[in-house]
Amino acid sequence: MEKIQHRNLEVNGISMHVAEIGEGPPILFLHGFPDLWYSWRHQLLALSALGYRAIAPDLRGYGDSDAPPSSASYTSLHIVGDLIALLDELRLDQVFLVGHDWGAAMAWQFCLLRPDRIKALVNMSVVFRPRHPVRKPVDSMRVLFGDDYYICRFQEPGLAEKEFAQLGAETLMKIFLTSRNPRLPCMPQESWYRGALKNPIVLPPWLLQEDINYFANKFSQKGFTGGLNYYRALDISWELMAPWTGVKIKVPVKFIVGDLDSTYNTPGVKEYIHNGGFKRDVPFLQELVIMEGVGHFINQERPEEINAHIYDFIKRF
Repeated sequence: MEKIQHRNLEVNGISMHVAEIGEGPPILFLHGFPDLWYSWRHQLLALSALGYRAIAPDLRGYGDSDAPPSSASYTSLHIVGDLIALLDELRLDQVFLVGHDWGAAMAWQFCLLRPDRIKALVNMSVVFRPRHPVRKPVDSMRVLFGDDYYICRFQEPGLAEKEFAQLGAETLMKIFLTSRNPRLPCMPQESWYRGALKNPIVLPPWLLQEDINYFANKFSQKGFTGGLNYYRALDISWELMAPWTGVKIKVPVKFIVGDLDSTYNTPGVKEYIHNGGFKRDVPFLQELVIMEGVGHFINQERPEEINAHIYDFIKRF
């Protein structure tokens, strides 16, 4: 870990913290919520040892990167804009792209907006969902899943932050990272976090207390608002992405998800993946991997397998 280099770069009007190691063809890793560059620690070390330049930023709103206060500053165009500016600052014409959770969602948007900058994509957990021409995403989620659905609950500024503060960053990170409940994630007001404290949380072998400490320290300093603002910008992004309605993902793709991941078990997702919808919208999908007995934080839970999946795919290009 000490070989990983850290620096901050000025990109798209913000200061972005970047972790980097290795030389060779570049791989850009995009983390999700509530994560940091650190969630790619295993991949940075493994892929750099295989001859790649591994790059993992703290995305806008996270860790040691700037966190603009307004949720309107977290649209897909802002995030992809940051990443294009990062590649330009690093003087990289193209990269292999690897994403997880919100990083996967932004990777899909990156491929829609600037496919010329991507050699190939390995995405995890979150499938591509094409823009609906009429329905805003948050309205759709309220109708389908109810007001207690976590994305709906995250919409009101300050509410989730208040509830998160009741738990503290350390406990919250333990809850998120150790969750293996494949059911739809709902968060009834107050009762969800009170229930989370009923039983002590035992860390699995793949997650060390020092890992929890790193995440908790950074989120204690920065807070969670930056990450929550991605959810709050969903409808604004939907409006801004109107010109790309119907555009397909035209880069080579490998998609990986765990069968215990709540994203895979969300109503309609399995049907979309396995009945042709996913392949229709991502026509260059080359590999689909469903990992058995694996939860949401797949790149941390099964690092050796994920490292191999990434390497086996990108070495073709």
